[in-house]
Amino acid sequence: MEFHLPYLMCDVDRHGNARAYVRKRGQPKVRLPLPFGSPEFLDAYKAAVAGENLPALKPKGAPAIASRATDTLRHVVHLFENAPEGKTLTERGQHVRHLILQGCLDEPTKPGSDVFLGECPIEKVTIDLIRVMRDRKADKKAASANRVKYMRQVLDFAVERRLLDRNVARDLKIIPYKKEGFHTWTEDELLKFEARHPIGTKARLAMAIMAFTGMRRSDACALGPQHVKDGWLTFTPIKTKRTTGQVLTLPLLPCLRQVIDASEIGATSFLATSRGAPFDPAVFGNWFRERCDEAGLPHCTAHGLRKAGAVLAADNGATEKQMMAIFGWSSGDLAAYYSRKASQKKLAGAAMHLLVPQGSL
Repeated sequence: MEFHLPYLMCDVDRHGNARAYVRKRGQPKVRLPLPFGSPEFLDAYKAAVAGENLPALKPKGAPAIASRATDTLRHVVHLFENAPEGKTLTERGQHVRHLILQGCLDEPTKPGSDVFLGECPIEKVTIDLIRVMRDRKADKKAASANRVKYMRQVLDFAVERRLLDRNVARDLKIIPYKKEGFHTWTEDELLKFEARHPIGTKARLAMAIMAFTGMRRSDACALGPQHVKDGWLTFTPIKTKRTTGQVLTLPLLPCLRQVIDASEIGATSFLATSRGAPFDPAVFGNWFRERCDEAGLPHCTAHGLRKAGAVLAADNGATEKQMMAIFGWSSGDLAAYYSRKASQKKLAGAAMHLLVPQGSL
């Protein structure tokens, strides 16, 4: 008997046994009882499609209850992503995290197994399983670190909702790696870009906005005339809008004002596509990458301009608090990092002559 029902998936395990699932976007996968077409099968199918067999969240402070069949790691990830705790990142950040977590859930618990990590009951998620997820990306250490980081968030959520007694991912170390990061533009590279893209071009406008405000590309894409008043720029950084919500107010530097006045701009954003709409940040990143290539700077990126601004500010004597105010950093860690680099250069420059013995040439 053939079934052509929406969301129904069928396969055969390694022992030749038939299996049936409902897999509906936005819901965890639910396995159905066999045989096909039986009353139990049809009732379970209808309930799964309607989402009726998904367990409700346990109210905070309620006594722990026995785990149900749908309290799998996949289901807990689903609950986390749809809870307030899972909405603190930007939409893009949530999307990236979702892809990473789904990649973990859709992997087998061990080579050759027909059991996926996502179908593991939440109470049976061990440090060994998290280690398996981590080590499968051991050759890409940043990806490996992200797997552990996001699983820690999911299991923290499970502990708070009394689905789990302890977050085992907290006991697993991230494989150490050196963060190379984006290349920081040099002053020579800035001049080379300006020579290739003179004032009046969209590329020069893009570079000026990021270089003379220290903005991330997402904020640079959204910045428009509505953010300017009395010579000041006022905006809420998109990256921290859901967390700190801090509003930044920065002076509109004359050099940036000059570039804006000489450029063709959009109605709601200075940087606009050929159709007059604001750039999507991801599309803008690729577009700006091409402009860098045209200037003979294939190693330079939009984010590298923000780093260049931090280096210049520190080299020119900006204090840590001043840098936090400019770049919207909520802690002083990054400001201290750039300040240390600038201080080291100045101190070394002032003391290097002390290496030379007195009386030598």
